[in-house]
Amino acid sequence: MNNKVTISQQEHDATRQDQRLNDPGAFLPPKLEVKDFYRQDWRIQFGLIVTLLWLLAGSLYISRAVGWHEFVRLPIAEMGNFLEGAFAPLAFLWLVIGLFIQQTILAQNNRELYHSNIVSARQAEALSANERNARQETFFKIADNTRRQLGGITGLLLLSSKGAQGDGSITEADFAEMWHQFATGDFEIFSRRFLTLAGRGEELMPLFYGTQIRITHTENFIVNFDRLLKLARDCDINGIITDAQLHSAHGLLSSRMRELHPRIKFRRYEMTRTSTYLDQIMKQSME
Repeated sequence: MNNKVTISQQEHDATRQDQRLNDPGAFLPPKLEVKDFYRQDWRIQFGLIVTLLWLLAGSLYISRAVGWHEFVRLPIAEMGNFLEGAFAPLAFLWLVIGLFIQQTILAQNNRELYHSNIVSARQAEALSANERNARQETFFKIADNTRRQLGGITGLLLLSSKGAQGDGSITEADFAEMWHQFATGDFEIFSRRFLTLAGRGEELMPLFYGTQIRITHTENFIVNFDRLLKLARDCDINGIITDAQLHSAHGLLSSRMRELHPRIKFRRYEMTRTSTYLDQIMKQSME
């Protein structure tokens, strides 16, 4: 049930990430067209007005002080000096205006580049989330097969220790009922039976490591569960999937098997401590 809820949540998150990927323009600011920019920039309008007034003033000066007839008869050198002096202020004016416009355009490009980087970063996060969701879906498919395999191993182990080959405390009818539950999808029925025996105070050491066959079954169980746990950690970002595996019947049984191993001293599984998690929530609420 927990796996189905987690898969549904991951599918919902993946759908939202896909929608964000399909509409990257949602993160971009409204674009400013070039013609709108020049229409809105008051400096260009100011420059055009000053240029027009300057040309009018120059024309009036030539017509009244010099006369157009005399002006056009000036030598080329004198006319060139006059025009150079007359248009020098306009050239300087437009040079300054162009400098400010260039700075404005560069600032605008920098803002667009900044927003584009933000969009790229969000798209990279969305792709990473989709990839992680795909790995989680793959994990749950593998986990079902692995849980079935682990259930079969514990069934054989329980049969070796408590069946006719063991002390015979569990009848064939009980085994038939448990195998029937296993076939209907309850892959942890045998692991829960071992945990029930431990709760009654029965010693698990001989049940796990009493014979070579039991040692083989037990070590196969440990190895396969550890491999499943590694896959869970590779696709788990907040520890929920890993904790779910460790707190399952297979996970609790694997912990007992590791603790009782006669030759290897295994490290304890790392789980999320409830007290540590609640302390973090309290600190965040106080900040």
